[in-house]
Amino acid sequence: MSTAGADNPLLRMEFRIPFDRIGAAHVEPAVREALVEARRRRDGLAAATSGRTFANTLEPLDALTDRLDYALGLVKHLEGVKTSPELRAAYNAVQPAATEFYSSLPLDAGLWAAIREYAGSPEAAALPGVRKRYLSRTVDSFRRHGAELDPPGKARLAAIEVELGQLTTRFGENVLDATNAFELVVADESKLAGLPPSAVAAARQSAAGKGLSGWRFTLQAPSYTAVMTYLDDADIRERIWRAHATRSSSGSFDNRQILRRIVELRLEKATLVGYRDFADFATADRMAKTGERARTFLEELRARTEPHFQRENRELEDFRGAPLKPWDVAYWAERLRKSLYDFDEEALRPYFPLDLVVEGMFEIARRLFGVRITEDCGVPVWHPQVRCYSVRDEDGALLGSFYADWHPREDKRGGAWMDALVTGVQRPTGLEPHVGVICGNLTPPVDGKPALLTHREVETVFHEFGHLLHHCLSRVEIRGLSGANVAWDFVELPSQIMENWCWEREALDLFARHYQTREPLPEELYRKMKRARTFRSANAQMRQIGFGFVDFGLHSGGPPAAGADLVAESRRVMQAFFPVELPAEHSMITAFTHLFADPVGYAAGYYSYKWAEVLDADAFSKFKARGVFDPETGRRFRDTILSQGDSADPADLFRAFMGRDPDPGALMQRLGLAG
Repeated sequence: MSTAGADNPLLRMEFRIPFDRIGAAHVEPAVREALVEARRRRDGLAAATSGRTFANTLEPLDALTDRLDYALGLVKHLEGVKTSPELRAAYNAVQPAATEFYSSLPLDAGLWAAIREYAGSPEAAALPGVRKRYLSRTVDSFRRHGAELDPPGKARLAAIEVELGQLTTRFGENVLDATNAFELVVADESKLAGLPPSAVAAARQSAAGKGLSGWRFTLQAPSYTAVMTYLDDADIRERIWRAHATRSSSGSFDNRQILRRIVELRLEKATLVGYRDFADFATADRMAKTGERARTFLEELRARTEPHFQRENRELEDFRGAPLKPWDVAYWAERLRKSLYDFDEEALRPYFPLDLVVEGMFEIARRLFGVRITEDCGVPVWHPQVRCYSVRDEDGALLGSFYADWHPREDKRGGAWMDALVTGVQRPTGLEPHVGVICGNLTPPVDGKPALLTHREVETVFHEFGHLLHHCLSRVEIRGLSGANVAWDFVELPSQIMENWCWEREALDLFARHYQTREPLPEELYRKMKRARTFRSANAQMRQIGFGFVDFGLHSGGPPAAGADLVAESRRVMQAFFPVELPAEHSMITAFTHLFADPVGYAAGYYSYKWAEVLDADAFSKFKARGVFDPETGRRFRDTILSQGDSADPADLFRAFMGRDPDPGALMQRLGLAG
């Protein structure tokens, strides 16, 4: 396998990515060469002697790392969906140098001088719209990332960034390895009582895939959720719950010390550049602006939710007739829901075959936003399950393409996500297309049947597709402000609003059809689903608020006290938001990849889910008022939100769509918690 520049697929930025030709051996040569080119571009930009203009300063700055971004983005993506010892080693080998380079950009005196020189020019003072915002965001970002530090400060900040990159990567690898290290094989079929047939078949197929007899259960989401929700055997539920709740808290995959060091480094980084703590650093360029405002938002939401939370927990314990353990909550909640609403979510599965869900979702996007999505066959992919699609505008113009990878594998990380592989730019000659990917860990096909999803999984598909639309429908001339490169507490608006169509009869009729008969979802079943929508919604909301408080507990204030147990402290904080007492070994935080598998990620930003949920509930009220398929409202949402990226302040974009500031009452109303 040749890894030379001309033959290295990571070095040629292509719209049709050659995933069939990318190997671990390509990684180090590609990143080395991309780094050489990026350094040359940086040095050339800083050394230019002609008068500073947007064209010779900010435009080349926007493109400075495009080839490096492309190569590293593909490697990181493949490490997440098809990891191997060779690929992991190659990625870990290049990450320090790449991180050091990225962190060096705002610390480069020549680059900073060039930006300041241009910022003081008459042309800069007269910049319009998105260009003015790009200059302002660039200057602010350089300052926030150390441009005005003295040489020792810059050296320390660069070292922090490299160490954070290594530690957060290791954190995520440990979680994946710890998740894969657990399995429970049940030999006695009588112990499977309560599990729906779909889960039993999946467990049997999982065992057979490992050459085992019996039924195999893992910590991957479809398996874990089914056990916690339906399995009658409390001993098995407890064993699997404890394994999940203690991932990466001991042994060779222990994240305890890694977590502590990440928290320490984030605080040091924040204070080094002039912030009180990491929460203030992380929120400075977001809608919340300060950690205090974000925390106050959570406090207010908690106060409104707490009475409903306590009521729900009393009702569940009264129904059970005995104290509940953590591994009992989901199981008894499901039994209570059945008794109250005569509704079993498993009854929905036959009406949600994945292919029809995706097909209907594309039709919804066509009606709302005027885009046509079609499958591209024969495109190279990284696994046979992966599909590729093109996104075209009403006039046939190509807006982008994306890959969809929906099912769990042991070489793939958990969760669901969208990533940008290529971020397009709006040029005077037209749009450079975008490329993205949406991934999940949804119920796979079993026993010759198609993948039959739960309604929650359908919501996950729509959620990630919303992120994808935000990426692919962007029409911004600056790459750094394009797509989903927006404030972290705004980025979830396009994703969360899409989930609303999973509850509307008109939308469900497009895809909720029995996988065998193609009969639509029965009206009585739909009514039961709607009635049960707000069941224990206060518990769901308090769980998310609790994660936000754990997040701020770790990233606000001073450094952890010597000898302080961050896992125990996080458990203490979470206890107030959990319906029953947590055992002493509960260590969810050691597997919290949202907070610790990225140098920043959702750190001091987990509140964003609830912040954006307020926005999405309010924004969807406009669709409800005018019709959930009203093309004018859909086009307005596309024009004011989806196409705009970070070209304007997100508060201004929201006002452009709604004509006013957000109303928090819409969320409480939707959750049935307004009283």
